[in-house]
Amino acid sequence: MTVGSLPACALSRHAAGNFEAMGLFLFTLRNGRLADLQRGGGMCYAEKLLISRQDQLSPMHTHVIKAEDIINRGGATLVVELFGSDAEGGFAEDQGGTVFCDGLRRDFAPGEKLRLAPGESVTLMPGDWHAFWGDGGDVLIGEVSTVNDDNTDNIFREPIGRFSEIDENEAPRHLLVSDYDKMLLTAA
Repeated sequence: MTVGSLPACALSRHAAGNFEAMGLFLFTLRNGRLADLQRGGGMCYAEKLLISRQDQLSPMHTHVIKAEDIINRGGATLVVELFGSDAEGGFAEDQGGTVFCDGLRRDFAPGEKLRLAPGESVTLMPGDWHAFWGDGGDVLIGEVSTVNDDNTDNIFREPIGRFSEIDENEAPRHLLVSDYDKMLLTAA
């Protein structure tokens, strides 16, 4: 089902119950294979496009494996709030860390908010806790990262439902990340 030119999944409500306040539109352009990453060669990268509406929070999270470049591709300012990890990789409200902004090292204090204008980027490594949102308008975000499994590699500070439930009234034209296992396995 499509609504206008957007897939219906883009307009569904986030599992937290208020998509306008928390969530984002995420479209996976390509995602390599974890098996390639594990053997050290092949397609070990992923690329995504995200849309964060003004003040729409992508909640505090980190990744176990994925390193990622988050790039403001256009629109308003992208705000990225940062925290470091404790010794076990958990959220640490008293820890800062180091990221790279457009290739330049930048140390951050706990809770520091980077403000990325269109064209600017930040590189986040596993253990860099981050949340982000558009400030002053909507933001088109590019993500280039290590291949990843969205079902297992996203660790949120507060437990949230990860994917919206959609009551399909026709066969999907495009699959959601959360559809891969059930739709592709049943087709094999």
